Amino acid sequence: MRGLGPGLAARRFLWLRLPPRPPRPPGTRLSSGSVAAAGALERAMDELLRRAVPATPVYELREKTPAPAEGQCADFVSFYGGLSEVSERAELLSRLAQGFGVDHGQVAEQSAGVLQLHQQPREAAVLLLAEDRLRYALVPRYRGLFHHISKLDGGVRFLVRLRADLLQAQTLKLVEGPHVREMDGVLKSMLSEWFSSGFLNLERVTWHSPCEVLQKISESEAVHPVRSWMDIKRRVGPYRRCYFFSHCSTPEEPLVVLHVALTSEVTSNIQAIVKEYPPSETEDKNRILAAMFYSISLTQQGLQGVELGTFLIKRVIRELQREFPQLGAFSSLSPIPGFTKWLLGLLSSQKEHGRNQLFTDSETQEITTVVGGPLPETLKVLLSGHEWVKSEKVVRALQAPLMRLCAWYLYGEKHRGYALNPVANFHLQNGAVLWRINWLADLSLKGITGSCGLMVNYRYYLDETATHSTAYLGSKHIKASEQVLNLVAQHQKNSKL
Repeated sequence: MRGLGPGLAARRFLWLRLPPRPPRPPGTRLSSGSVAAAGALERAMDELLRRAVPATPVYELREKTPAPAEGQCADFVSFYGGLSEVSERAELLSRLAQGFGVDHGQVAEQSAGVLQLHQQPREAAVLLLAEDRLRYALVPRYRGLFHHISKLDGGVRFLVRLRADLLQAQTLKLVEGPHVREMDGVLKSMLSEWFSSGFLNLERVTWHSPCEVLQKISESEAVHPVRSWMDIKRRVGPYRRCYFFSHCSTPEEPLVVLHVALTSEVTSNIQAIVKEYPPSETEDKNRILAAMFYSISLTQQGLQGVELGTFLIKRVIRELQREFPQLGAFSSLSPIPGFTKWLLGLLSSQKEHGRNQLFTDSETQEITTVVGGPLPETLKVLLSGHEWVKSEKVVRALQAPLMRLCAWYLYGEKHRGYALNPVANFHLQNGAVLWRINWLADLSLKGITGSCGLMVNYRYYLDETATHSTAYLGSKHIKASEQVLNLVAQHQKNSKL
């Protein structure tokens, strides 16, 4: 096993045994006693933070100051583990973020010193020293707490869980503001170092893998849920591959999981992968011409934003190239989460403005006839459910307009200049091409209600991924196929966007 670098022992990644969090009985109201208890808890939080968060040593003593007693950090871990409510953990994290961040007075003082030296001709060493002092002043105090917790047995895993709680609290609006976002960024940066690709092991799952691993893989599948043991057996059997990253200190503990189908061509529907049985129990390498990445799932929510999925796909491609030198196509078969929600919002907007920019006149007439009511009200009701795919007439009437709208959603809808859809953004950052949109590619309830049954292939042309990734990240240019660009052009023509 590789070493983890100075001061980073493998034992830190083992699970901490924290006290269980008893649930609060439903319907409990805060009495005067509860209010007093809440006040006592807040005072306990403040006392804990004063005791547990180490003071920042002065710059000259930064490497000579002894580390705080291990018990101080362990007290924080124990206290945090005993908090039973999401709101209580959010309150503690909020107090930590706001009360133990950067010393802004020190930052102002050091900044002034750097600016003064820039205006006066001085030796480079003097300026570099001043800049180093400024960098030191910009480190928030709570980073020291996180650093020392990471040295405890199971400390890094605790911090992964803490970040998951922080993300959940932000989603629930229990904590907000720049201090919290700053602390999340600091914690994410630290986790990115501890979980960098050099510390990750690529492991393949087969039917002969330990039951615990197969169980974890089944439970972590977030894209196409595993229905039974026979289902997972099929997904790790012939013409299928399943890989995951584990940390070098915790083998067989999945962090991110990738499912691959080995096919004769770029597949256009998920039913052919997750429901149909492979052609035989013995793989014929001559039939394996394409590798389809059809599911990637993160098992630890606290590692969101840490670049694991990108590294996993790259490592798996190299592994598959060694096993199957004849492989000529690497592609995803990806869901389009959020498309139905976006489309329903668009239909509502059309209704409010009393105009139709989504459908041609002939499409409007045909859809109105088959759905039996005016657009867009009837169509909104229809697409909110899943029964519409059972009608051949409805399916035929909606295919052309929904394909156009989906192409625009993936290609044209942006967030800060990048693709709005998170799955699209992920693959485009990796350098993939927005290659093909597939009609009725996912007939599951989740597929129909989430993306009107549509799926998309993001194609990885290995000689061009670096160029495409640079173009997307730098100039926000999306590389798309002729099919997609034609659909986008049709939508722009019809909607006059």
